This record gives sequence, C-alpha cells and structure tokens, in this order.
Amino acid sequence: MSAKKMGRPLSDNPKSETIKIRVDQEIMNKLDVSAEKLNTNRSDIVRKGIEKIYDELQK
Repeated sequence: MSAKKMGRPLSDNPKSETIKIRVDQEIMNKLDVSAEKLNTNRSDIVRKGIEKIYDELQK
C-alpha cells in the first residue's frame, strides 16, 4: 500500500493564473486600506472588484 501524502488539500478551484499590474501610490494605499478594513488581502480585494464590475456589465 502507498502512504497517503501529507500537505494542504487540493482546491476545487485552484488559482493558477497570475496577473501583474502597475499602479500609483494612491491606488496602492487605497488597496491596502481596503484590505485592512475588510480583514483580507490585496488579491481578494482585486477579485471582488472584478466580480463587481462583471456583474454590473451583465445587467
């Protein structure tokens, strides 16, 4: 029998794609403040923003 692998469980929706953007200091500050107030990270803020814009465009 093979031993069961240890480590983090596999995700149903892996986040394998990476994007890189350039922003000015003002946008970076707004992103950091938003992430801190929502107790999350920058990536989650960007994902939520993309979802919000997409949903608005679908109306």
